[in-house]
Amino acid sequence: MKQILVATDFSNCASNAMEYAVELAKILKLEVCAIHAISPTEGMDNNVYRAIFIEDYYKNKREALATWAATFINKDGYRDVAISTLCEVGSVSGVITGYLDEHAVELLVMGSTGSTGISGLFGSNVSTMLWKTRIPALVIPVETRFSTNPVITLATDFSTELSAEDIVALNELILAFNSDKLTVLNVLETPEWKTNEAGELKLKELIKNTTLEFKYISEDSAKEGIMNFIQGNNTDILCLVKQHHNFVYRLFNRSTVTQVMNKSVKAVLVLHT
Repeated sequence: MKQILVATDFSNCASNAMEYAVELAKILKLEVCAIHAISPTEGMDNNVYRAIFIEDYYKNKREALATWAATFINKDGYRDVAISTLCEVGSVSGVITGYLDEHAVELLVMGSTGSTGISGLFGSNVSTMLWKTRIPALVIPVETRFSTNPVITLATDFSTELSAEDIVALNELILAFNSDKLTVLNVLETPEWKTNEAGELKLKELIKNTTLEFKYISEDSAKEGIMNFIQGNNTDILCLVKQHHNFVYRLFNRSTVTQVMNKSVKAVLVLHT
């Protein structure tokens, strides 16, 4: 069965992301796997004595992950969702990409901050994974709560084409939530005002299970335009397309991803070309 993969460091933000993922899995009828990466030097502290007992340390971490996951498995509302765990030694990106290579994962879910609660600390791992993976990734801020009827906004410049997998994922999400509308946002960075009828028609052909409402706004910065729109309009999930040569690229370097997550955006779904 296909899965939602949840990266965890046992932080409050990761717990919130896990709860969001399990709620989503109930609707999409998917399994959930919680994955934790142990740094190769973690638990050793350059101490030979500690190195002797490192396997015990790894065992304790795996047990800690199982205990953490059990808090969700044992909830009455989640008993119908199959939840598994995997705890491996390696970098976060290495452990996650290795799992993705061998399993049918439909969605990667990550919290936006780490165990210290300092915004941006876990963001480096988030940023890395967004560039290394080719599956849809959902980034959840700690303040976000799952909505059974979310307002979804897709930001696009109409110059990129979504992958077939992401088109399927977006349509499945819309169907699962029974969304009656998808807002499509285009930020114009030039004084010349124009709509994109060809781009609108193409999206309508790809996304057929809901009504598309196209919004055009003028802003000097695409990033600021997107965030200003989200702040002024009710949005639960913001969809962005990862493509190195379009305006959304600027959102995914390590200096700006935290700015997006700290705004009023409830969740960010990253799609691929």
